[in-house]
Order: sequence, then C-alpha cells, then structure tokens
Amino acid sequence: MKSFIKSSGLANGTILNCSYSDSDTICSSFINFENPRYIEIDGSYYASLLVINYSREMEKAFLERLASLDIDTQISIYYEKLDSYSVIKELTYNIGNAGASIKTTSENQRDIDVVGGKYGDAKQIRKALQLGEENLFFLSIYIGVYADNVQQLSKNLNRIESIAVSSGLTTIRASYRQEEAIKAELPFLQTEADIERIIQRNVLTSGLVSTYPFLSNEMFDEDGVIVGTNSFDNSVIMLDRFDTSQYKNANMFIIGTSGSGKSYFSKLMVSRNRFLNIRQFIIDPDREYEKLAQNLAGEVIKFGTKGAVNVFDIREAILDEGESYLRNKLQKLKTFFSMVFEGISKEDLAILEEQIILCYNEKSITEDNESLFELDSRSKVLAQKRFKSADQMPKIEDLYKRIQKHAKLKKYAKVLKSFVTGSLNYFNKYTDIKVDNKLIVVDVHDIEESIMPIAMFVITDMFWDEIKKNRNEKKILYLDEIWKLINKNEGTADFVFKLFKTIRKYGGGATAITQDISDFFMLEDGKYGKSILNNSSIKCMFQLEETDINLLKDVIQLSDEEKYRLINLKRGSTIIHAGRNSLMADVISSDNEHQYINTDIT
Repeated sequence: MKSFIKSSGLANGTILNCSYSDSDTICSSFINFENPRYIEIDGSYYASLLVINYSREMEKAFLERLASLDIDTQISIYYEKLDSYSVIKELTYNIGNAGASIKTTSENQRDIDVVGGKYGDAKQIRKALQLGEENLFFLSIYIGVYADNVQQLSKNLNRIESIAVSSGLTTIRASYRQEEAIKAELPFLQTEADIERIIQRNVLTSGLVSTYPFLSNEMFDEDGVIVGTNSFDNSVIMLDRFDTSQYKNANMFIIGTSGSGKSYFSKLMVSRNRFLNIRQFIIDPDREYEKLAQNLAGEVIKFGTKGAVNVFDIREAILDEGESYLRNKLQKLKTFFSMVFEGISKEDLAILEEQIILCYNEKSITEDNESLFELDSRSKVLAQKRFKSADQMPKIEDLYKRIQKHAKLKKYAKVLKSFVTGSLNYFNKYTDIKVDNKLIVVDVHDIEESIMPIAMFVITDMFWDEIKKNRNEKKILYLDEIWKLINKNEGTADFVFKLFKTIRKYGGGATAITQDISDFFMLEDGKYGKSILNNSSIKCMFQLEETDINLLKDVIQLSDEEKYRLINLKRGSTIIHAGRNSLMADVISSDNEHQYINTDIT
C-alpha cells in the first residue's frame, strides 16, 4: 500500500494534505489544524473531550447514555494492565506511610477522613491483588465529537458535557491538543504521554465491566420487515419472524391497553408483510383493517351480509398419514355445537355426532377420504378427479331436520332454528367466500356480541384449512381480540392452542392481539392463554396496567425495569421479546403508511 502524509509544523497550526495512489487506501483530502478548539476534516468539524475523573462508585455501563446519543461520536477506551507484583510492593509502602500519617495527623476531621479512606482503599486493593481476585489497570477514555458546522459542534459538546456530569464523569476539552486526541481515537493507537498522565486513572478488573458502553440488544434480521428503532440507540430494528435459526416458530403475541398503539403496530406489520408477498388472513372484529386492505389491493369480506361460510364445509388440505377428512371435521363440529348449545352433555353431544355423520352420509361422504373426490367431467384428462364443491356439502338445515325428529335431541331444535330460518340464517348458506387474494380481511363487526365467538371460530376454521394447503408458502393469521375465542369454551380454546402449536408445520405464523389479559387468562386458570403465550416466539408489549403486568410476570420473564417501563411507555413504544433478545422499540411509519393505517378521528 502506497500512501503518505505531507505535513510541516503541525503543532503550529498548518494545513495537512493527504494523497494516495492505491484505490483501497482511504485518506481525507483536507485536514485543517489551524483552530485550537477543533479540527476541520473535509468540511466536517471534530473536537475531543478527555475524561479526567470518575465518581467513587460508577453505575454499570455508565457510558451507555453517551453511546446511544443521536450525535456522531466516537468513544475510545484504553486499558493498560499493570504488573501486580510491582503494584503490591508500592501499595505496601504507601499503606505504611498512610498509617503513620493517621497517627501523626492534626485533629482536623476532614484530613483524618481523607487519609483514612485512602488507607482503607489501599488495603482492600492489595488484598484483592494478593489473592488473585483482581488485576489493576490504567484506564483512559477519549470522546470524539463530529458535526457539519461549528455551531452544531458547540451544541453537541455542551450536550455531551452535561450528560457526562450527570453520569459521574469529569471532562475537559482537548483545546490545543486536538491533533494528539484524534490520533488516539483513530486505529493508529497513538497516545501522547503528556495527555495520558492527565487522564489515566486506576481501575480494578471488576470495574472494567462498568466501562462496557452497551446495555441494549440489537435486532436486525436481514430478510425481515422494519419494526421501528431501538429506543436506546436509535438503531433500526428488523424482524423476520420466519427465521427458524433464531425463532422456534413464527407466532406473535401483541398486547396493550386501548390507545397504546398495538392496533397501529399490527396494521403496520400487515402492510410491510404484504410487500414481502406473504399471504395474510385477518379476522377483524372492530373494523380496523378495511381502509388498509383497500389500499393494499386486498379483499374485505363482511361476514353475515356479503359473505357466508358453511361450518359443515370439508376443504381439501394436506393430511398426515392415517388422518381422515371426516374425522377431523367432526372434532371441529363438536366444538362448534358445544358453543351453540351451551351446557350440552357429553351424552347428547355423542348422539349429535351420530346425526352429523348421517348428514354427511346422505351426501355420499364417509370416513374414506376417496368419498370426497369425484370424476371431473370438465377435465379433458381421462379419469381426472376433483374435490367435492361447497354446494355438495351438508348444511345446518340438514341437521336441524334430523334433530327435530329425534327424541333426545329435539330440545335443541329451538336453538338451532334461529340458525336456519331466523336472524342467524347466514350460517345456513353454502360458502361463497373466495380466499385466493394475498390479503383477506373478514369483517365481523356487525355480528352481535353473543354470537361473535361462534363467527370467529367458523372463519378461523376456514382460514386454517387454507393455511394447511401448502407447506412451502409463508402465511400469517391475525386473530384480533383473541380473548373472545378462548375465554369461555374449552373446545374453541383447545382448537386455537393447537393451531398456534402446529401452524409452523404448514409454513405459517399466528398473531394473537388482545388488550385484556384477564379475559385472555379466564378459562381454566389461564391454562390456554398461557399455552398460547408460551407458543409465541415473539411478544410485543405496549403500555399496560399494573394488574395486567402482574398477571403476565409469571408467564413472561419480565425484569423489574421492564415492569416499570410497561406502565410508563409512551404511545407507539413497545417492549419486544423475540427469541433470546429483549429490547424497547419506537414504532415508526412513513407518511404514506400513516395515511391508510391511522384510524384516529382528526
């Protein structure tokens, strides 16, 4: 490598010029040392601060506040290990002198305290060195500050000096010694003895830990979406929930009080995942996602008015060996009717299952999976088979007619009638929803509250079958206000839990969104809520009430500091637990994203 620096009389403030001949050599084209308070480098301005003293007891990572500032800084820390034998010998000599001074000192209490403190410190350090518990080091810290102009440089220096004082540091500006300071901060590792004598301080091995300037984690998954910025150091946070090398599954749990920013964050994730071409299915109980879907060329289905889903539908999907389409469907239908007929006995449910099987048999559907396929007369390929269509499935009406005539089940006919001819007859229609769009939002906002969990279950079942069709395609299912699905009925709670547990096998990830942790933990002493939480590798917690934090703390390992922050988080900030990482993030969006995500009344 050929490079050289032309200079003369640098200490007298002349201009230094650099040139290079190799393309891989990096050198500033212009450096001006004329001003004693700063250096001008290619139109930028630099000045250095020297740390000359520390508080007796320094906090851990006391440099973290400086390292995380939104100011262009460079912190250079030098450690020089001292010879323990020489140090012990010198300490012993000083301890003897200090002991004699204590005996002969005047009666001035301040003098006695100062000498006594040094005497005690010296004995403690010597003991630690003799036992091999510690080593002694020289510590030197330089803080380089950069700015685009002199005025900004002055402001940055003032700000850093203020923070340094509050962190227990005493600093001085390296005026007239800026050249020596910048050499110490560059990879040349050139330190001047005169400066070192001023800033070197002794520190034990245990004290070196406190000089580590980083407390917060970083999260930057290269193939992920931008979540926001790290609240401590403003670094960009990118999250790839499908990265199996870091996360056990792609499931996410989002919780926060009303107005904390959790819905805004959820919609932002939907928007950014859309541009990654990931298929997304959303159940929307509060009509939050309509504007978003329209702007992203997604499809919005208003369940009960313009869209119907037949709960008896059996859909083509990937089955594990030995599985039966009909047996799988019967389990889901038993869950569905246990919600419709609250308090139904196990005996009556077993009889009801027999009647459901007969409804399928009438449609020539049996436990033989082949019964769900038929010759496709539309195909030009000889003997080509296709899966039976939606209008070839039974409906609730078929079961209603049967139980009307059944002695033991007749009492349930009155309840089921409203699903056939009453206000809930949209459950008695053939499925007319197409889910071939990359972004599907099913709006259940107009469904009455008592029926909402039933509607959400039927739609979740439909989405689940769609997710299971292709293991190689990335998919995300969003269950907003998930507590409505799992807070009363054990069957639906178990269905949702199994979905969270197995969706990874089909290339998918589930997102649970809720603002009420007490309802989320209501059933079986929180058994299902806790299981869903434990099966979510990524947890995003927005501002919470203290009661919710107390319910969460036993499930999610929260530090005392995180508990405090969760109560006081500002809107749009979140604590993320992702795999082994934990950090606080500020959610950010572009102006364009904000226009179709924000639903606040202005």
